[in-house]
Parts: sequence; structure tokens; C-alpha cells
Amino acid sequence: MLERSGVQLLLGPVLALACGLGALMLRHWPGIDSTVLALLAAVVVFMLGTEIFLSHRFRRTVKFFPIAVFLSCIGLLMTARLVPALFKMQLCWVLVGIVVFTSVVMARKKVLALLDYQYSLGALCLILLILPLLFGTEIGGSRNWIALGSITIQPSEFGKIVLILFLAAYLADHRQVLTENLRRFFLFETAPLRFIAPLLLIWGMAMLMFVIARDLGSALLFFGIAVFMTYMATGSKSYVAAAMLFFTAASAVSYMLFSHVRVRVAIWLHPWQDPSGMAYQVVQSLFAIGTGGIWGVGYAHGNPDIIPAVHTDFVFSAIAEELGFLGMTAVLLGYLFLFYYAIQTALLQTRLVYTLIAAGCGTAFILQAFIIAAGVTKFLPLTGITLPFISYGGSSMIASFLMLALLTILEKEGNERVG
Repeated sequence: MLERSGVQLLLGPVLALACGLGALMLRHWPGIDSTVLALLAAVVVFMLGTEIFLSHRFRRTVKFFPIAVFLSCIGLLMTARLVPALFKMQLCWVLVGIVVFTSVVMARKKVLALLDYQYSLGALCLILLILPLLFGTEIGGSRNWIALGSITIQPSEFGKIVLILFLAAYLADHRQVLTENLRRFFLFETAPLRFIAPLLLIWGMAMLMFVIARDLGSALLFFGIAVFMTYMATGSKSYVAAAMLFFTAASAVSYMLFSHVRVRVAIWLHPWQDPSGMAYQVVQSLFAIGTGGIWGVGYAHGNPDIIPAVHTDFVFSAIAEELGFLGMTAVLLGYLFLFYYAIQTALLQTRLVYTLIAAGCGTAFILQAFIIAAGVTKFLPLTGITLPFISYGGSSMIASFLMLALLTILEKEGNERVG
């Protein structure tokens, strides 16, 4: 009965995927060859099989995996619509992501044991952040990729996971010294420098990513995760205020010193001054969102493919044009439910470190979705990060399923406590 109810949650997204691909084929889509068809069947089987496995292992319907399936099916539909040549590869990434997800959930004890090595996690996080600065390849204006032959890897996608694990372990272990016997520094009350040094290092690395790698999205994401988790662990508003002041001051200095930062801000503030040049992406994105209206122009009936990098950075604009405000809202609700269930899972934990991991993963999902939505609607400057489970890309897909696995592991921990 549990397996049946869990599988029923997946039938809607899977049927929508099948119907959408069928509609594309009727509109003279290049079609599905035998290899792609086999991969598609494998993805569906693995989705259903994983849900059955999780429901049987948990003895209840899991919360997180069906949401990921819903978002992944939308991502597959948009990839097939926007760049048919990459549909086969995206199927492979979804399949790999599900296999990685299942493997990590099965090895939950070993995964949680990594928390005993907090300083190794911190060192690994710094390495992942530094690698693109030293050996990165610039793609789409951001130097946040490592090229290994024909394969490109985005270390920051995996760095955010290691960051969450490190911060959770460090903050849980040092919570007392970070909240007691604080010293006043101007208007702020903080712990001694040696205890907040790791936090300052993370903040500094985030700004380096912004300035050197031109990766505003990852900088905002890392900075936001660090601030949110620090506040959850300490409850101190001084750390939040100090972080905001640090980010504001560093941004102002970056604006004065680096021309590419000024260009990003100019595009954000005045896109209509150069609609056919530097601001072409954001202008076309705004047109696409406006064209979609409430109901959308219909799947495969719009022209979102005129937006550069629409299948990665601007896939949200394509969804808004063809599926309308309703489709856009459905996607955002998916991330909102991920965040809600993550916080719910965090509150069920008996150990602070587990609480912080669950909250950190939930924050990463909702913050990443917000940064993307804000960027394509001109609420924030363009960021260049991906929409989890939806944007094309292997690094993003695997990292998203890894975070989902952490949440699923902690969901089981919390359920065992309640049971």
C-alpha cells in the first residue's frame, strides 16, 4: 500500500513527460531514436523503482523524491523543447543523479560519519572554490568551469554541499563559544577572531568568486547559505548584520575597482540603453515572460530559443513564456515545498548538526531558485547559476540529487525519532 501511494505521486509528472514528448514529435521534432527511447524508459523505471524502494525502506511515503521527479520531468521537457540535441545527454544525467541519490541513501551511516572530519571538509570546500580561480575556463562570461577534455565540471555545485556539511559540523561543535562571552566590536557582539575566522574565510572566498570568476550567482548562494546557517546555529543578529555590512562594503569596492562589475550593474539598472547588445539576454527574457501571461502561449508554441543560454541560465524564462504564470508558479511551489519539508525535517532532529544540514540544504534549493527567478526578471543582476533539477547540466543535476539524498537520510533519522 505504501509503495502504491508513493508511485501514484510520480504518475502525473511521468505522464506529463510522455504527453509533452508526444506533442513535440507531432510538431516535427527530430524524434526519438532507439537509444534515446531506451534511456527514457530506464529513467522512468529508475524513478518508479527508487520510489518503491524508499517507501519500503521508510515504511511511509517519502517527501522529497516525488518533488525532484516533478522538477526533473519539467527539466527534461524543456531540454527536449529548447535543445533536442542535448536531450539524450540530459536523460543520462538524470539517470546518473538517481543512481547517485539511491547509493548515498543506502550508505547513510558512512555519509553521516563524514561529519567527524570537519576541518577536512573545510579544506575540501576551499579547494573546490579555488580550483576555478586557478584553472577555470570562462563560459558565458563566468570563470567557474573546469574543462577535462570534452567534459566540463562546475566545482561550485559540489562545493556548496561540502560547505553545508562543514558549516553544520563547525557551528554545532563551536556553538557555545560563538554565543557566550562575546566581545563588542563597534556595534557588533562577536566571538574571538580565531572562532569566527572560518566564517570570514567563507565570506572572503564568496567575494573572490564574484570579483575574479565573475560568478555573482555562486557568490550570493554561498554567502546566503553561510549567513542563514550561522544565524540558525547562534541566533545572533550581530553575525547577520556584520555579514551584510561586509558584503555591502566588498561590493562597493568591487564596483569601483573592476569594470566587469560596473558592466553587470549597468545592464541590471538600464537594460533598455543597449537592448541589442550587452543587455540582450535580460531584455529577451522580459519579453518572453510578458508574452507568456497567465496561461502561457502553449508548450512548444513560443520562441524562447532566441534567448542565449536559455536551456541553462534562462530556462525559467522559457517556462514562463510557454507555460505562463501558472507553470512558473508550479515550479516555484516545488522549491517552496522542498524548503518547507527541509525545515520540517530539521526540526525533527535531536542533534544540532543534523538540524543545520537539513536547513542548509533547504536554504540552498530555495535560494538558488530565488536567485535565478530574480535574475531573469531583473530584480537582481544576472547571476549565471542553474535551476536545480531543471537546467541542463551534469554538475547541477548530480549535486541536486546529492543534496536531496542528504535530506532523505535526515528525513529517515527524524522519522525514527518520531516513531
